[in-house]
Amino acid sequence: MAERLLIVEDEETLSASLKRVFAREGYLVDAVNSAEAALDLLDEGYFDLIVTDIILPGVDGIELLRKVKERNPDQSIIIMTAYASLETAVEALRAGAYDYVVKPIIHEEIRQIVHNALNQKALQRENVLLKRQIEKQYDFSRIIGESPAMQRIIREVKKIADARSTLLILGETGTGKELIARAIHFNSGRANKPFIPINCSAIPEPLLESELFGHVKGAFTGAVAAKKGLFEEAAGGTVFLDEIGDLSMGLQSKLLRVLEDYHIRPVGGNQSVKIDLRFISATNRDIEGMIREGRFREDLFYRINVVTIKLPPLRERKEDIEPLVRYFVQKYSNDLGKTVKEIEKETLELLRKYYWPGNVRELQNIVERAVLLTEDGVIRKEHLPESICEEETFLQHIIDEKLSIEDYTKAFIQTYQGRYTEQQLADMLGITRKSLWEKRKRWGIGRGQSVSNA
Repeated sequence: MAERLLIVEDEETLSASLKRVFAREGYLVDAVNSAEAALDLLDEGYFDLIVTDIILPGVDGIELLRKVKERNPDQSIIIMTAYASLETAVEALRAGAYDYVVKPIIHEEIRQIVHNALNQKALQRENVLLKRQIEKQYDFSRIIGESPAMQRIIREVKKIADARSTLLILGETGTGKELIARAIHFNSGRANKPFIPINCSAIPEPLLESELFGHVKGAFTGAVAAKKGLFEEAAGGTVFLDEIGDLSMGLQSKLLRVLEDYHIRPVGGNQSVKIDLRFISATNRDIEGMIREGRFREDLFYRINVVTIKLPPLRERKEDIEPLVRYFVQKYSNDLGKTVKEIEKETLELLRKYYWPGNVRELQNIVERAVLLTEDGVIRKEHLPESICEEETFLQHIIDEKLSIEDYTKAFIQTYQGRYTEQQLADMLGITRKSLWEKRKRWGIGRGQSVSNA
């Protein structure tokens, strides 16, 4: 759809000339000869851009600019003036003009300025739409969880969204720690500022300090120019420190100082920089155990966990599996341009029984695969990975063979030890890791190794 322009110019020749120029560019153009007439037109409809002279009969162009901005602060306005004085230009820009041009008007110049102004406005509109989409995507209502545990967490994060307090999110890999962090940010007063996720385990240790705090020119070999760190780039927003348990003791000490006074010092610099940030941290590690072992600072722990949210693994909230499956089916049906009409009951039951070591992230990947594989819009057992179907086969084997608890435990370890972590295996069997090790030793089962049941 063509953009609408309004020309406000009392000199008829110039007004007619500009109207022809912009009409040839494909714009819809209206022209009036006074500020009062322009305001009347603005009462009737919307214009993408206003081009106005400064000298007008009655209300002048600067006053028109102010009146328009009072009504619509986002309105783009270009000022034309016959007086090439810095004072006039500065006054127009301070009042909110996008730009100004000096008479006599050069058509090519004003065409370029109008083109730039409209491009900027289009980008602003796209940014507003993107922001709305992001806000909608991370609205609390989009956090899927019908289980009591998830409902409690949703209530908690709603209460703390606007606080500045540091937040620690605990949970296994794939439980949705970053989703919760983003929801908190985009439902807070910081939503218009950056949300910067930082994976503390993904950035090499020698580079991490510079990435977080920035550096000055010449701070180290290769530092050919000063660089802002991620903390400074996120000014006014939220920093999400994922896998904070992987930070070295040296960086833990430096992060503690930041959290104490909210000042950072770039690598190689002498001056501190004040920052306004909210810190949200996350880890799948046992932080309190790391403190006891001397691998995580206790004072930093108390700084990062003013509020703690512990996300339950998916296997502990089985009632959320079906709504999550249906959500992901809809999402990937849209993304892949497919229509899924049904999920067989047997398939849903298999998904409910599965242990989900990869949690929601694993479920999401499995549903995407199933949507991709179905040809008739029905998701069946055969569209699931073998690992899920094997679990049902194993359970049936246990029932058929009437195994003792001891034989069941042995068969379980042999079947699943290559698929789950040590801790997950122990949790599934309801024993400690030490007990799991002792049983392996007694039965001669090495890690990743299976032996005969004989």
